[in-house]
Amino acid sequence: MARASHPQSPASLRLPAEDEAFSELLDPRMKWGIRRALWQTSLRDGFQRGVGMPLEEALYRRWAHEKAGGQWAERHGLPRRSIEARLGRALVVQVDPRALIRDLNAKGIDGKRPSSSAFIWDGDWDRSRGDLRRGSRYRFISDLDEHRDDLTQTERFRQYRSRLESGHPWSSYQQGILLDTEEKILAYLRTYLGFLDDMATRGFDAELGKDDLGVAVTRDGHLLKINRGLHRLAMAQRLGLRSIPVVVRAVHRQWWARVVEKARGEAALARVADALRYTTPETLPGELDPGEDLGPIEWPAPR
Repeated sequence: MARASHPQSPASLRLPAEDEAFSELLDPRMKWGIRRALWQTSLRDGFQRGVGMPLEEALYRRWAHEKAGGQWAERHGLPRRSIEARLGRALVVQVDPRALIRDLNAKGIDGKRPSSSAFIWDGDWDRSRGDLRRGSRYRFISDLDEHRDDLTQTERFRQYRSRLESGHPWSSYQQGILLDTEEKILAYLRTYLGFLDDMATRGFDAELGKDDLGVAVTRDGHLLKINRGLHRLAMAQRLGLRSIPVVVRAVHRQWWARVVEKARGEAALARVADALRYTTPETLPGELDPGEDLGPIEWPAPR
């Protein structure tokens, strides 16, 4: 996803790096939505820095030094950001993107997702899985690739044109985009196709996205895709890249207990770091999957 210099966003607002490629599509009518989204992000980040993270650090230290309240902190999952600050690159695992085909689908557990602020997750979330091979992002990227010579034939173009014709054009306040003409729809789709072609030429660059490709470790020590980065994963799958980096955001409590045993602090995290080297993507369906398993697909030839 190559970057280039672009005009400033409305009202001189700065966009996240991943959105710079869309800056030519920015619509001045969206500026207040952009401003509100950035303010909300700034307030949330400020609260985390000023209140949330100091409290999390205090709880982590009590656990690490086996002080009062430490066991409570572990029962409640330990603060994810405190763990990330200490493990750093040890949380990065290289995987074959075409093996990372299962994600956490909370529909099978009544929509209840574990807390994103905790590193240790309880429950049966790892038994409820989706199949990314048949997900909307892989279909979208494949459709663009297959109809690259005429993007009006893609499913997404038809969807956006239908919204345009109904008087409700697709918009994104996060990106500041309003697709209120067919030309803008095509430009938006060409941007994603450009991302795909850039990855085919340059390989996967983890620095270009707003978020890392997050995964969680199941009770069995396998990796499930969570949160963001699904478009980039779909591109890597479509291209057949050999390996991409994913970042462990959470682990199942049963896996944690088996790996850590009674260790605390640095000793516990050292065991986690070592065990993460042997984790591999989960490829099988789960017992609580909300949908029927439709089996494998035929991947296109790597390029």
